[in-house]
Amino acid sequence: MDEQSDNALILEDFLPYRLAILSHTVSSLIARVYDKRFGLTIPEWRVIAIVGRFPGLSAVEVAERTMLDKVAISRAVTKLIKANRIDRQFANADRRRSILTLSEEGRKVHNEVAPFALEMEQDLLHGLDDEQIQILNTAIERLLARARLISSP
Repeated sequence: MDEQSDNALILEDFLPYRLAILSHTVSSLIARVYDKRFGLTIPEWRVIAIVGRFPGLSAVEVAERTMLDKVAISRAVTKLIKANRIDRQFANADRRRSILTLSEEGRKVHNEVAPFALEMEQDLLHGLDDEQIQILNTAIERLLARARLISSP
């Protein structure tokens, strides 16, 4: 074997590529279902899920918690406000800071989507036993921690 083939990158075996393919495949499946059944995009659902769990966050804080682009979150928030799924108020101390909460309609959507999302998660994990699921969760946590460590200045 020559040196070039020892260092050859086989894309299909490259972990970042495999993770990206997995993420894209799962997100595409979920996006189709969320759109068809609930009229939601993935960013919109993530906003609803985060604001449902942590009411009173700003759009910037939602972006930080979801790891989505601020522009995508801003668009999702705007659309959710227009659909009466999110209520936005402004902080008294800093009028630039928005405070987001679920509206009654948003809470209804959250309560419909959340069980469905958990069911989809179970479908994805079907075929893995409890030990394999724990190993997967541990591996994901360790990879995420390592990626954050590598990317920190």
